[in-house]
Amino acid sequence: MSFPLLTVVAVVPAAGAIATAALPAAKRTAAKWLALLFSLATFALALVVAFRFDPGSKSPYQFTESHAWISDFGVRYELGVDGIAVALIALTTLLIPFIILAGWHDADPLEEAAPNRRWRPTQGFFALILAVEAMVVISFEATDVFVFYIFFEAMLIPMYFLIGGFGDRAGGDSEDEAASRRSYAAVKFLLYNLVGGLIMLAAVIGLYAVTADQLGTGTFSLQQIVEARAAGKLDIGTGTERLLFLGFFFAFAVKAPLWPLHTWLPNAMGESTAPVAVLITAVVDKVGTFAMLRFCLQLFPQASSWATPAILVLALISVLYGALLAVAQRDIKRLIAYASISHFGFIILGIFAMTSQGQGGATLYMVNHGISTAALMLVAGFLISRRGSRLIADYGGVQKVAPILAGTFLIGGLATLSLPGLAPFISEFLVLVGTFSRYPVIGIIATLGIVLAALYVLVLYQRTMTGPVKSEVTGMPDLRVRELVVVAPLIALLLFLGVYPKPLTDLVNPAVDHTLSVVDKKDPKPTVQVDAVPGGGRHGHAVRDQDVEAAK
Repeated sequence: MSFPLLTVVAVVPAAGAIATAALPAAKRTAAKWLALLFSLATFALALVVAFRFDPGSKSPYQFTESHAWISDFGVRYELGVDGIAVALIALTTLLIPFIILAGWHDADPLEEAAPNRRWRPTQGFFALILAVEAMVVISFEATDVFVFYIFFEAMLIPMYFLIGGFGDRAGGDSEDEAASRRSYAAVKFLLYNLVGGLIMLAAVIGLYAVTADQLGTGTFSLQQIVEARAAGKLDIGTGTERLLFLGFFFAFAVKAPLWPLHTWLPNAMGESTAPVAVLITAVVDKVGTFAMLRFCLQLFPQASSWATPAILVLALISVLYGALLAVAQRDIKRLIAYASISHFGFIILGIFAMTSQGQGGATLYMVNHGISTAALMLVAGFLISRRGSRLIADYGGVQKVAPILAGTFLIGGLATLSLPGLAPFISEFLVLVGTFSRYPVIGIIATLGIVLAALYVLVLYQRTMTGPVKSEVTGMPDLRVRELVVVAPLIALLLFLGVYPKPLTDLVNPAVDHTLSVVDKKDPKPTVQVDAVPGGGRHGHAVRDQDVEAAK
């Protein structure tokens, strides 16, 4: 295709970030509307990509762009999307307008700025959000490893300033104490991800050296490397491939985050504003799990199979550990953060189960977790802004004074625990089925995460929304029009995709099949029990293939 549609989808929010940041300090309202306009334009372009994407195409990537960039080092500006990338780009561009609307007043100065004041917090806040959007989108589009790495690391910079410079104002601590906590959370986020990125950089350089040695010229092109391996022209040694895989996987596991590399997330989400917390867990962290599918599995298929048992154990620990700590939380936002760690455990479990159900469910989980977590966290943010506290114990009886707020909070919570009829249910079900079909013991243990999710969600709702009305919440207003505009579409999507997930499954399944073919994995063949029939026949043992058809 001659028109660079994928580039435009990434450039529009970047241009919006520049335009928003350039507005004068007094133009705070104009900055908000300008950022919202650019985010909506980006979403419209993402819809064009989604509707023009052909899931039945035999080409692994569509809307491809390829241009020479740093020729001496084999770096090309290469973009392309499969069904998984299209779904995640749609999720990202959908959530950003809601994040902007939800944070409409989060960066307003506490005091009116002096006429000669240069610092423009409102413009900076919304410009940084758009900058993150641009970098996340191009990360989903990149099919050149080096291009991906640049934006994978670059998004840390605006995220650092969003966490450290625009933190949560709730709580009774002094501004200095709150600023200290924000600074700690931002630095921890940056250091963890920078370490992961530096290790990945070493692996990226190693990959280039291997391709240069065996192909005659170094390359970072994902498609070229995959095709060379399939044709037998590129044979990465077992030890080298495992080291390169670990370098990539470590960076993605930090970003995801996977236990025990998760500890930055509760601090970052707890000290951020609710919209920024959504940006972290529903948007930015998805780059980590997406990259496991696109780069870890496709670049290093043998090493992926080798590491699978250990990764499944870590994912299982994440599922249970995150859920158990969520049960124990007293802070609403940290509870949602630990719940997300548990959910990312399910996603990684599905990816490395190496089955079509598991990987398809993991991809759906990325999308549905983004929607459900956004709904729950944004409503929690509206609740916290009214009361001025993140502590669960400071609430009670909210459903009697703000029934719409309580109702949307309940639906977001029920989606988080994967209630049947809401979008995350089918994702979690597919992940567990896909895992059980190849690793039954791990699949059975992982189901405990569902029980724990019901516990922490329902206890949270009971303690905050039911019971006697506390005096501090007596006059709490219900959701306002702007807040309803944010929450209602997310709730509608949870309901729609809960009863009709076919548009998403049709989109992602061909990409999942392609990934499994590259890794050379096939779904385990099911076994069935055939009862005895009159006249003789099998009884009490497993049969396959033609016997299955006979049993039917």
